[in-house]
Amino acid sequence: MKKHIAVIGGMNMDIGGSPLGPLVPRDSNPGHVTMRPGGVGRNIAHDLRLLGQEVSLLSAVGDDPNGQALLLSCRALGIDVEMTLVRPRERSSTYLYITDETGDMRLAVSDMDITDRITPAALEPWLPRLNTMDAVVLDANLSEAALRYLGENITVPLYADPVSAAKAPRLRPILARLTVLKPNRLEAEALTGEQDPESAARALLQAGVKRVFLSMGSEGLLACEGETVLRLPREKAAVVNTNGAGDAAAAAMVWAGIHGLDLERTARAALLAGAITCECREANNPRLAELPAQFGMRNEE
Repeated sequence: MKKHIAVIGGMNMDIGGSPLGPLVPRDSNPGHVTMRPGGVGRNIAHDLRLLGQEVSLLSAVGDDPNGQALLLSCRALGIDVEMTLVRPRERSSTYLYITDETGDMRLAVSDMDITDRITPAALEPWLPRLNTMDAVVLDANLSEAALRYLGENITVPLYADPVSAAKAPRLRPILARLTVLKPNRLEAEALTGEQDPESAARALLQAGVKRVFLSMGSEGLLACEGETVLRLPREKAAVVNTNGAGDAAAAAMVWAGIHGLDLERTARAALLAGAITCECREANNPRLAELPAQFGMRNEE
């Protein structure tokens, strides 16, 4: 049966630059520049739609051209944006990134001040609706106050993406409420103070997180639940662009979790989703719709 998930977090206009050859610092590099809808929350919502789920997105945009384009793109995908805040005379979020010639991100600047408008007061009217969902996904672009409010008031399973090492500590007050957390090494260290990935994952479990999927880059994924610790190698991929791969992995974890997949199958779904996304120039690969069939399930879209 098709599930309904709410995603609460950032939505940006992504501007990306990729050089044709090796990246030369402090110089103009011939290459390709793209401008597309993005943001951790929006990307996860998009990927969940590709996986055949009903999705509502609670974010914030300005009433500028970028904000209008972001809302139109979501509606075209079938993402419900009724709960998204539209702020008059404010600037929508923008994310500027540069990759190297292999598609791996080398530098980024994010302008996401409008996300701070997602306050507890702004969230309160939507709380009854949020608590009818099969799951709620949070990204740490939200303020600590908003995350704390959601952790204290959401009664359905909560999934969280720490976003970055700088923002990850915002999740500390609600770790005990999280069904799933998807940090990388730096984010896990920022949350726990532990440099060793397995020690960090165990510390997060002790803090109350039910499942931890710790990304270790080229070394694959550490999946932990209870006393179980699994190390899975990354999937092979012809990498074109790594932007959005982590968001696809997060979406796959949510999809797998709400459909009852066990720890190992959920981890494998996440790794496969990330690999599929890396093979696309965009942050969301339409081929993600094929993932459920890899696990003997039908895409419900």
